[in-house]
Amino acid sequence: MTDILVYVPNSGKHAAEVLTLARSLGDVAAIAFDDAAASLAGEYGAAKVHRVEAPGADDYFVDPKAAVLVDLARSANPDFFLLPSTDEGKALAARVAVALDNGLMTDVSDLAADGTATQDAFAGATVVKSKSTKGFTLATVKAGSTEPLAAPGEPAVETVNAEVAPADQRVKVVQRVDEPAGDRPALSEARIVVSGGRGVGSAEDFSLIEKVADSLGGAVGASRAATDSGYYPHKFQVGQTGTTVSPQLYVAAGISGAIQHRAGMQTSRVIVAVNKDADAPIFGMADFGVVGDLFQVLPQALDEIEKRK
Repeated sequence: MTDILVYVPNSGKHAAEVLTLARSLGDVAAIAFDDAAASLAGEYGAAKVHRVEAPGADDYFVDPKAAVLVDLARSANPDFFLLPSTDEGKALAARVAVALDNGLMTDVSDLAADGTATQDAFAGATVVKSKSTKGFTLATVKAGSTEPLAAPGEPAVETVNAEVAPADQRVKVVQRVDEPAGDRPALSEARIVVSGGRGVGSAEDFSLIEKVADSLGGAVGASRAATDSGYYPHKFQVGQTGTTVSPQLYVAAGISGAIQHRAGMQTSRVIVAVNKDADAPIFGMADFGVVGDLFQVLPQALDEIEKRK
């Protein structure tokens, strides 16, 4: 019996995190729909790779892939089936759960060998323990919950041939647009993130946040208040309704620390807060805090950073 099934998208730190967590629970059998995903699975310790050949699957929404995942889960009867907690991962997991009449847990941050999951509830205000009472442990894993650790090997590869059935062609993908990557690291995978909030005051003044991020080699983030105010694009929002990050260093400038924002960055290794309001909630979770005007504090920080280069 296969202990752990893992759906692996073709790249990204998040997929590596899921593989690392799965490896701590047992032998991993990865499901990969392309060579990049299969390579990533081998790099992060999969003992076996189900290499799926399904021509045309990417021309439609997740239904063709879900059909393959359902068949593999049914035949493997795994102890665990883990997927990244992305839009695609959640859509796939939901379809597997319905098709197999199986329990499902989403956004788990940890899993025990007996299937007990740790989950953040109410935007991180409460931590709960959950366990599926029906079927195997099917779960999507929250980004930033595990430090990815490579374990390169030579997994056994099994080719799985699949066809896209007419029933799985209900939603066709008519266009994909790849956003330019730019010179900064991707927000969800950056080791350093510098975020600005409402306190930045304007889109023009967000250039200061960008300068600090660039000086540290990090990514730029923003609070929901800042993106809603038009200071920075919504795709850079950090929070419960934005991107979840877990960098080594998170700098929050002009961010009060609403619970929605904290849910998206609370697992950061070191948190530095700069805010004029000494009572701002962000200071309650910061490792280092500076009470002051960010337009006075950050330029001084920039000078010190440049001196050390």
